Amino acid sequence: MAYFSQGLCERCHPGSPEYLGACKDCLAWGVYRRHNWRCWQCRWWQGHYPVGDCAWCGRHVPIGETGACRLCLESARRVAPAGTAPNLDDVLTAGQQLFFANLPAPRKPKQPKQLLRASRIILDAEAAAAAAAAYEQPALFDVDPDPEVLRRLAAEQARDWTYRTDTIVFEHAERFGWSKRQTNQVRRSLKMLQILNPAANTTRASEVLRLRRHDADANVVSTLDVLDAAGILIDDRVPTIDRYFDGKFASLPATMRTQLELWFDIMIHGSRTPPRRKPRDPATVKIQILGIAPIITDWAAAGHHSLAEITTDMILDALPAERGKRHWAERGFRTLFSILKGRKLIFADPTRGIPLTDSGESIPLPIDTDTILAVLNHEDPAIALATSIVAFHGLTSGQVREIQLTDIVDGRLTLPDGRVIPLAEPVRARLAVWLDQRATTWPRTLNPHLFVSMLTAGRLSPPGHQFPWHKAGISAQALRNDRIIQEIQATGGDTRHIADLFGISVNAAARYRRVLDHDLETQQDVQ
Repeated sequence: MAYFSQGLCERCHPGSPEYLGACKDCLAWGVYRRHNWRCWQCRWWQGHYPVGDCAWCGRHVPIGETGACRLCLESARRVAPAGTAPNLDDVLTAGQQLFFANLPAPRKPKQPKQLLRASRIILDAEAAAAAAAAYEQPALFDVDPDPEVLRRLAAEQARDWTYRTDTIVFEHAERFGWSKRQTNQVRRSLKMLQILNPAANTTRASEVLRLRRHDADANVVSTLDVLDAAGILIDDRVPTIDRYFDGKFASLPATMRTQLELWFDIMIHGSRTPPRRKPRDPATVKIQILGIAPIITDWAAAGHHSLAEITTDMILDALPAERGKRHWAERGFRTLFSILKGRKLIFADPTRGIPLTDSGESIPLPIDTDTILAVLNHEDPAIALATSIVAFHGLTSGQVREIQLTDIVDGRLTLPDGRVIPLAEPVRARLAVWLDQRATTWPRTLNPHLFVSMLTAGRLSPPGHQFPWHKAGISAQALRNDRIIQEIQATGGDTRHIADLFGISVNAAARYRRVLDHDLETQQDVQ
């Protein structure tokens, strides 16, 4: 009987949308189930830092560059003197301090240099300063400043944030091997933020992202890292998939939108209460939204206010004729109405009994050998290495991006699923060339990934999805298809061998097998 919500205790209503809990990473109180039990800052940490064991508390959570979890880092910030970087060793003596979620961490006021006055005057001054610091005057309207004036002021005016950020800026620059240009970019961005909002003690991530409109040379990613390390960042960034959902269903009736928000939340974050569901990839949710959004919008325009009014005949009449669009619309409606039925928001599932339309399999085709050879011998060592890994071993683009230096030992590559691949000799030769260039170009980088770029050398994240395929002029999927087709030809269509070798399902392996030769399946069955 510890907490009451909507007139019911937590035992009677544990699945309430307004049920509060503790963050699973930093243990801060005040998070909701729809955000997967994580606060704003821990959601950002989850996407930018690897999971490991904290060197101070030993918990298995996302770990920052210092080797500490966010709880230990926030605890060290609270006892650190103003203007100094947090000392994580203080956590061992001062202990950890829990806090409320999604609130900026309090900082100690700077010690006055003048002599102490009477206690009453000091108390009055401190109370006035605290009230002034807590007050934030919202802007009446937004006016974009002149970029030239903003850059000139950033070069001339004094910086009130210098004592809070310069130490961290120079520490990041030394640790990650920032160039002098990158360091100056971050310091200039911090000064611009102060000029745009001089009275603020904290800044929002959305304000940092808007710096690109005023300064095309602003390094917003590194600026966000510094502000977060200084404890003055409020991460209010909205995920892309959330903005996409809001844009598609913003004008729907309230009841219909509430039903869709429940479906969207369970698809993205999953559900631990029966009927349980695993979270789906945002790309899958996006394509299902693309399939059902036009139909639901038409239903709302026709006067329907709830998805409980939808019947099977209405769905069949609204499904598009094109096979690909019809397939994803059916998939979207199946998940939508099954979730609503499981939560007892509708009486019956109208998609029950509707057969799923085949999406129409694409035909994987081999690539011209001269094209592959040209990319294998590319002058860029990163392109040559990535192409050789996919061409010889059939890895996906995501697997190539996630390879770390420690995954390659004695010429063998260990994948996260446990498979160990002996690297081919051409791959080893290109690997040696790339490692030489990597060490020469970024000798002080701490990025653990095999592939790094100019954007990721000063961080710990993998390269972008287009690296290095955009410059190579060929896709990793096309190379992988060619490799699988070649293996099928060499093995005579052994489906199980293909599935085990490339980490795909038997149905996917059979797809390549059928496309290559329709008679192979019959011959295998006869044998």
